[in-house]
Amino acid sequence: MLWSLFKILLFVALVVALAFGAQWLLAVSGEVLVTFNGAEYVLPPLVVVLGLLVAMLALWILFKLAGLLVATLRFINGDDTAIGRYFDRNRERKGYEALSDSLVALASGEAREATTKAQKAEKYLNKPEITTLVVAQAAEAAGETDRAREAMKELVRHDRTRFVGVRGLMRQKLEEGDTVTAMKLAEKAFALKPRHVEMQDTLLRMQAKDGNWDGARKVLTAKVKSGSLPKDVYKRREAVLSMADARDQLAQGNTDKARAEALEANRLSPELVPAAVLAARMHIESGDKRRAAKVLKAAWQTKHHPDLAAAFADIEPGETPDARIKRFQPFLKLDPAAPEAKMLEAELHLAAEDFPAARRALGTLYETHPSARSLSLMAAIERGEGGSEAVVRGWLAKALGASRGPQWVCENCGTVHGQWLPVCTNCETFDALSWTEPRAGTVPTTALASDMLPLLIGTPDPVAPEVEARPVASDEPEVEIVTERDVDPDVVGTTRDVSEPVTLPAGDSPPAPQDEVPTTAGTSRM
Repeated sequence: MLWSLFKILLFVALVVALAFGAQWLLAVSGEVLVTFNGAEYVLPPLVVVLGLLVAMLALWILFKLAGLLVATLRFINGDDTAIGRYFDRNRERKGYEALSDSLVALASGEAREATTKAQKAEKYLNKPEITTLVVAQAAEAAGETDRAREAMKELVRHDRTRFVGVRGLMRQKLEEGDTVTAMKLAEKAFALKPRHVEMQDTLLRMQAKDGNWDGARKVLTAKVKSGSLPKDVYKRREAVLSMADARDQLAQGNTDKARAEALEANRLSPELVPAAVLAARMHIESGDKRRAAKVLKAAWQTKHHPDLAAAFADIEPGETPDARIKRFQPFLKLDPAAPEAKMLEAELHLAAEDFPAARRALGTLYETHPSARSLSLMAAIERGEGGSEAVVRGWLAKALGASRGPQWVCENCGTVHGQWLPVCTNCETFDALSWTEPRAGTVPTTALASDMLPLLIGTPDPVAPEVEARPVASDEPEVEIVTERDVDPDVVGTTRDVSEPVTLPAGDSPPAPQDEVPTTAGTSRM
């Protein structure tokens, strides 16, 4: 506001000064005598002043025309001139307009229109680090793979866009299934930008899938240094890598290296069940049973996994069932209310043929948290106490349709795995498996029969007549009777595949010895 007022006042003052100057020139007495070419001209002062002004204006115009002529000659010669800059600005304006139209078309989903506009912008701007990037994205969105590949190769040639080009080529190779080339491109992109989070995750996933544990460790170190990974998560994933490396070294026969990696994995993440089990078995082999028990107890406090109990049983493999129950008491008291602890104690009592104690240990778990294992334990208890075959089969029928309990489940895609793995077999996510109960419907019911623990088994009578199986009605549950020879004595809580199962309806009873007490597959080592 003040500046506008100042300009107005300045203009008024200038007009007043010119008016006073013209009036003064008119009032001045005298004449100006100009002699030119032998002739004399008498001019008043005002005319002389106006003539001088016109002469100066004409001279200024003459100089400008001369400058324009020189600029034209330089433009024709190819030099940078005002004329050239004018055309450059015009070309740049058109190029940026085409580029903005290309970006708008790309955001609107009009890939072909975006490609056309981007090529027009590339022609006007001559800045491939900007326009080629848009061309590549538009061609990729339009499904023109070859054009997108050529554009990305062009991006690789420029320092500013080299990372973008390498990353784009890597994604194309992944889509084509060329994992070898994609791995090399990912390593190149990681070298260009080691702090790029997406590239870190991509390379880590690829290296973990390929079993390149040393390379994965370098990426993990870069992630924690860049601040994109918390230290507690870093320690756990480092433990996962050590555990995976220990398995590979053990498979190759490098026992010392496997031992070192297993102990390191357990040190970094004591709650990682596979690492705790492997470290405990390493301590058992070296004769350090006290440290093995300490490792397993530390893991049991956070994760109640049957493999931990199996490893704890292996500390004293030749002990009697009663001695084993006594030795397990400190282990069980760490969390006696846990479902796994109750089922473990019930199995220990079943192995000692103390069926009332097994019932007391199991409590009401079959009601509060019915699972195939808890219901199968109830079937074993009923059979051990002399219950009717109909009651036993009723428990088994319930177990067939019950939940399998906690499993190794991928937190990313929900895939259930039979054993722990560092990488999910479905979505290839690294360190995504957790010991938890899968969502309903994830595990098919038909898979429960072979995995129920403990399955009722009995010693077959060599003189008993062979049972003939009759067709099963559609509304009658099927039960597999597993003989003792089908049970793997070296694996707690698992059974071998049944080679010749006998399928019976719920109303029939298989031949069972009269003088023998059944045992359970889940307690063959307890």
